[in-house]
Amino acid sequence: MVINLRVLQVKNLHPQAVTVPTGAAQCSVRHQNALSLPQSDWLAEEVPVALVYNGISHVVMMASPKDLAAFALGFSLSEGIIASPQDIYGIDVQPVCNGIEVQIELSSRRFAGLKARRRAMDGRTGCGVCGVEQLSEIGKSVAPLPFTQTFLLNRLDGALAQLKNVQQVGQLTGCTHAAAWITPDGALQGGFEDVGRHVALDKLLGMRAKQPWRQGAALVSSRASYEMVQKSAMCGVEILFAVSAATSLAVEVAERCNLTLVGFCRPGRATIYSHPQRLFEGEEV
Repeated sequence: MVINLRVLQVKNLHPQAVTVPTGAAQCSVRHQNALSLPQSDWLAEEVPVALVYNGISHVVMMASPKDLAAFALGFSLSEGIIASPQDIYGIDVQPVCNGIEVQIELSSRRFAGLKARRRAMDGRTGCGVCGVEQLSEIGKSVAPLPFTQTFLLNRLDGALAQLKNVQQVGQLTGCTHAAAWITPDGALQGGFEDVGRHVALDKLLGMRAKQPWRQGAALVSSRASYEMVQKSAMCGVEILFAVSAATSLAVEVAERCNLTLVGFCRPGRATIYSHPQRLFEGEEV
């Protein structure tokens, strides 16, 4: 297969007009089959995104080039860099020659704490602990969550059906993960997509911190790794639904921090790994 990437121009790709979401790029594809003709296809854009705190680069992540202010806020919260959005005075997203820089202005107190951690990561879409200096940092302590949330399991199918609504690039490319916030009765309040599952979740956590989204649960289209559980717990999310399986460490962390973890969420089924007491089968909680 020969792929020639070019600037996105949509012309007669489909019989009907196509609305191109940010984060998608058109390419030409030639199949090896001699009978096949060159045709247009779609790719999800993946760019290096540097999070720069008070002028010092902290981490470079591969991500979709949209909703990056929400990502910066969510990452800062889920990594314990800040305790609340008020610890950030400003976020500025700037394209640079090799990717995108997100300039984040931290309070002096939080910046001093960040420097003390001396953590630098060179991240990728499937890696959450690159650059951690000590193994003891993996699975760092998270305060146990309270039991204030509930969810009606018979509304989960409806939530799953709505998940595709936040995957505009994913529907074109088949190449993005989604993270959404759903109410206790299964209504989707908002969500994000990204080529990286951790980044999609951070975007959601960042937006949730700015919205009155307190009742409900997080739903992700990916597997549930330990970091997905830890990020959720760090931001006070009590229930995490994942379309795919959970890892053993994810279940261990979820059990320890009182998070309800549910995997293999498909129409008509789900696997509950931890703290099922928040989940109910009936029409009313």
